[in-house]
Amino acid sequence: MTDTAYLEAAIKILFVGVIITAAYIITTRNLISLIRVYALQSLALVGIALALYGLEGSLVLLGIALVTFISKVLIIPYFIATIQEKIRIKRDIDFHFLSPTSSLFISLGLMLVIYIVLSRILVEIPVKGNLFFFGAVIGISLMLMGMMVTFSRKKALTKVLGYLSMENGVLLFGLFATELPFIIEFLIIIDLIILVLLTTILTVGIDSTLEQYHNRLHRFYLWDEKGDAP
Repeated sequence: MTDTAYLEAAIKILFVGVIITAAYIITTRNLISLIRVYALQSLALVGIALALYGLEGSLVLLGIALVTFISKVLIIPYFIATIQEKIRIKRDIDFHFLSPTSSLFISLGLMLVIYIVLSRILVEIPVKGNLFFFGAVIGISLMLMGMMVTFSRKKALTKVLGYLSMENGVLLFGLFATELPFIIEFLIIIDLIILVLLTTILTVGIDSTLEQYHNRLHRFYLWDEKGDAP
């Protein structure tokens, strides 16, 4: 096998890893495991970017791999793990509308639909090969699976992880289907870091559901209006 064949095989293996981590994020209830799996998913994206760099030699891909590793594999998981340690909540057992099993089956169905739709859309659009086609399919699927996490989970911290998984899908789609300038990815990373920092500041309600969090803020509002605790 040539070096190109080895790199393409490595990317396909990493694709499988991304899908497995996305499925785990949808179904698991353990917050510590969620954080670790998100970091592992981000690390898989780093590996994909490095493999693409080996195939194409673009320094932009090398820069994206470096920034993704520093921010998504190291910094962001550290901040979220710190929040989880402070709130002392280890499990997110509540789900909105969809159970983990139904969410997983819906995700598989969405992936199949995306594959069929893109196979028809990209018929007349020149692509670099099957590798880039599957990268686009998995990228969009990862976005929708992350959206499903934010839709189906109740804990605010888990919703943040769903949003971060959605951004991983955007990055994966951009690596294969579009030209993703390094500055755009850098700004997205800054946005995610700000999101996590804001989440850290708002730990007063991070261990609650959105409805409970609204009630807590309402009590603080009444406190400000009356000048004493409600």
